[in-house]
Amino acid sequence: MQILVILAHPANRSFNHAIVQAVIAELKQGGHQIAFHDLYAEGFDPILPAAEIPEEAAVPLEIERHCLEIARADGIIIVHPNWWGQPPAILKGWVDRVVRPGVAYRFVDGDQGEGIPIGLLKAKAVCVFNTSNTPPEREARAFGDPLETLWRNCVFGLCGVTTFYRRTFGVVVTSTIEQRRQWLAEAREVVQRYFPKENRA
Repeated sequence: MQILVILAHPANRSFNHAIVQAVIAELKQGGHQIAFHDLYAEGFDPILPAAEIPEEAAVPLEIERHCLEIARADGIIIVHPNWWGQPPAILKGWVDRVVRPGVAYRFVDGDQGEGIPIGLLKAKAVCVFNTSNTPPEREARAFGDPLETLWRNCVFGLCGVTTFYRRTFGVVVTSTIEQRRQWLAEAREVVQRYFPKENRA
């Protein structure tokens, strides 16, 4: 399978980076092809210019590459922290520029954009791993779960991906080394479950 992995965290010693390392190791062990982007390390530009908005617009080669990768992906994994109930701005900008009409969704003929789009992504599953420093009980009580709605419904559900899994690891700031090891093992188990080993027989 071709798996697209997207990381959005500015600190290269973060637990988000550890999650990605575990995920990629598991994918390689399963024989999958991986397209990986560390958005901060690559200096991804999250600003969507007005000229890029139309479906038929020409986009920079970097954006075209991202679009091809998400269109070809059999699976997608996204790793990011929960910041103010949202992904980091760089990741929101990636969605703005890459999850484009004609790539991830389209509208039926005659629709001017006011209707319900048709999803175009062929990915069989999406897994989102988040980190948080808010206890889950307080998070649910005070804020609900905006990231679940965003990724499951507003992005990937709209783009045609029906198999969705999301896990938040926390509280990271007070976690022990053993707890983090357990979380990384869990992340690898999730990858095994949703992206099983390739059968090359």
